[in-house]
Amino acid sequence: MWYGVSSIAARFLNYLLTPYLTATLLTPEYGEMSLVYALIPFLNIIFTYGLETAYFRFVQQKDRANDVYNTITVSLIFSTISFTLLMLLFRQDLANLISLKNHPEYITWSAFIIAFDALTTISFAKLRQQGRPVKYATIRLASILINIGIIVFFLSVCPAIAKKNPDSPLLYFYDKNIGVGYVIIANLVQSIITFLFLWKEFFSFRWKFNGVLWKEIMLYSMPLIIAGFGGMINETFDRIMLGWWSTAASPKTEVAIYSGCYKLSILITLFIQAFRLGAEPFFFKQAQGENPQRIYARVMKFFVIVICCMFLVVALYLDIWKYFLGKSDYWEGLKVVPILLLANMFLGIYYNLSIWYKLSNKTISGAWITLIGAAITITINYLFIPKYGYMACAWATFATYGTMMVISYKWGQKAYRIPYAWKKLLAYMVIVVLLYFIHLLFAKLDLGVWVNRGFATVLLASFVIFVLNVEKKEFQRMPVIGRFLK
Repeated sequence: MWYGVSSIAARFLNYLLTPYLTATLLTPEYGEMSLVYALIPFLNIIFTYGLETAYFRFVQQKDRANDVYNTITVSLIFSTISFTLLMLLFRQDLANLISLKNHPEYITWSAFIIAFDALTTISFAKLRQQGRPVKYATIRLASILINIGIIVFFLSVCPAIAKKNPDSPLLYFYDKNIGVGYVIIANLVQSIITFLFLWKEFFSFRWKFNGVLWKEIMLYSMPLIIAGFGGMINETFDRIMLGWWSTAASPKTEVAIYSGCYKLSILITLFIQAFRLGAEPFFFKQAQGENPQRIYARVMKFFVIVICCMFLVVALYLDIWKYFLGKSDYWEGLKVVPILLLANMFLGIYYNLSIWYKLSNKTISGAWITLIGAAITITINYLFIPKYGYMACAWATFATYGTMMVISYKWGQKAYRIPYAWKKLLAYMVIVVLLYFIHLLFAKLDLGVWVNRGFATVLLASFVIFVLNVEKKEFQRMPVIGRFLK
């Protein structure tokens, strides 16, 4: 709960910037920002090269836990310095790659963001592994609040001061020509401050490097790099491809609309990200207990129930959620939201399923699955973006994550069988999609906004009651819900 709630709170605070940024920035500027933040996750994979998951895997061996931390940290320091220098050297090429040839400075700032984030990765992992969620949550939330404060200061406060008092000392560091660049600068300041918050954890290592252990860690983590890189192709590369291949009058506007609407899968995305933070160390610890497969199956069941409810909360009330985007310029892309919600449901289930290859040291299997997904992403976007624009991106995401989910389930059941109640879980997902289409048909009757929202509430409540009845025995085992059901 600590990891989940703190992560959701931190991410939600970050997502609250979306209506502010879409209202404050010009639509093409928001598109430029989206392109930068489509590149950063790719480079994050390279900078951390699977070491976070490897740390959780190898630190379970108590006799060499310190050796693991020392070796990983030393490796990370040298690789981060090397990769940062390469980014600075090829910053213009990277700017050209993401259709921002006039802004190589964005790459410079991003290089240092990624560097500081990489250096704090294992420190955060250490807090999670040691069960110190309060400090973890405090640092996450504080850094996000600092980020928001800096962005608002440079995008709103400084322009207002410049109009009234252009000679104000508060404008000493302000340049109106930087514009959207201040979003990236704010992120850089956040990353530096986060590193300072974790100073003690980071420098708890010793300059000891175990070459034999490092090779063992690399054999485990290298496939995770491939999987992570492929995962980023599936998750963010569609924005870059949209910038390349869109035939719209303003490709950056297309990128902005798609990126903004993608944020409306916020609830499911937030939950999945929070779930991963707590689930990964939890799954590895449970692997050492009795009958962990049964626990994994129960976790999957509750996970699917939660994301089904979240799908309905967003899809049935899309006429409310659209105001999250700040300006009506983005509303034309709302049709992609239900598709992306389902795609992210598939992705969340895939993350649950992926435990089989992480536990059995078959991370190469995960790499193959993700590469298959990446091939689907690139192929569909290449063929259909010129004609269908961001709709092609949405359906490519849906097809990719759906395929990865199915392959992982089939393959995983052969290698590490887990008794998932897949028929019941599939039924839940089909039901929520049907409820969404029923609501769409009802909305066409045009009985008024509040009638539509009332009907949406009835549908949502009906699904919740249905699940509570079907899973009554499961929920009765939970103290609070159990008392209610009795």
